[in-house]
Amino acid sequence: MVPGSAAATPPPGRAQNAAPTVAPAFQRAPQVTAPLPPPPRHDNIKPLAIGAAVGAGVVAGAIIGGTIADLHKERREVVEDGRTIYTEPDRIIVRDPSGQAYVRGDDVYRFRYGARDIRTETVGGETRTVVVRPDGSEIITVVGRDGQMLRRIRRDRGGRELVIIDNSYRDPRAVGGFYVDVPPPVVNIPYDRYIVSAEDAPPDVIYQTMEAPPVERIDRRYSLEEIRYSPNVRMRMPSVDIDTITFDTGSWTIPPDQAAKLQTIADGINRAIQRNPAEVFLIEGHTDAVGNDVDNLSLSDRRAQSAAELLTQQFNVPAENLTSQGYGEQYLKEQTDGPSRINRRVTVRRITPLLNGGTASAAPPPR
Repeated sequence: MVPGSAAATPPPGRAQNAAPTVAPAFQRAPQVTAPLPPPPRHDNIKPLAIGAAVGAGVVAGAIIGGTIADLHKERREVVEDGRTIYTEPDRIIVRDPSGQAYVRGDDVYRFRYGARDIRTETVGGETRTVVVRPDGSEIITVVGRDGQMLRRIRRDRGGRELVIIDNSYRDPRAVGGFYVDVPPPVVNIPYDRYIVSAEDAPPDVIYQTMEAPPVERIDRRYSLEEIRYSPNVRMRMPSVDIDTITFDTGSWTIPPDQAAKLQTIADGINRAIQRNPAEVFLIEGHTDAVGNDVDNLSLSDRRAQSAAELLTQQFNVPAENLTSQGYGEQYLKEQTDGPSRINRRVTVRRITPLLNGGTASAAPPPR
């Protein structure tokens, strides 16, 4: 299912950069309509100094990561309401009877790096996790009774608040509250402006993509879950393939020589945030088709988180303006069942118009 028109066709000789093909199981609504369970609770999360050990991985300078083999001994499996749920210390993977599987992580884990204090409080049935930064500003994550995030707020030292994500809206038409069945967008901008290659594109094109409008008019607000788990919703926004970073098989480690290549991506994100402090960017993680789907979902989610952590720790991108999600092998760029470095990648796209229901008309980004 490749979105769009001839304008979004890969140029000759660049078939390896074709738009990702959605795995057949994810081209239809999930059979189980129950909401996805929330990720593991973070009530006891503590500040973590830069350079400290992180579960199976390590944060040390520009090295963040680990290997999937480290996680096997920590994973637990249960069956609930016909679904198989795999629990890891910091995320869960849910597999429906239809064969579709999803990973659920928690951005708050990223906020602990360099925090001065973290406290959790319950107010009127809502749980608030407050991360206090060294400068006295606070990042507040509000979670409802069902464990789903409602809002993310930045409060400055003067008490002024900015709502970065308002996730309280739920459309009853969304299957399970997280899947929206909409047709793929019609893309009328050049292919290399719709899916931008960080390796090939000049910095100005990357900067413009970080602020580009949707390729089609957005008809309503979407929740963060709808954006994460509905491919045709996400595809309404241009994206940048960070193909300057690839991963070894089974690893989410980003080595220092590749980490430095995130500079242009970070500059583009930071420029957009300077213009609009409420911008939100989704970092997407992917794997090749080697291995099982549970390992690949966890691995891809950790790759996305590694990239988000590096953008914050090395390039000062505000952590609260980023969210991350792994997709395993669901969206292959190179159609192969074997090892593929092209498929072991991360992607970034601006999702602010999807969250706020922006109605920018479909138009190419400025040149």
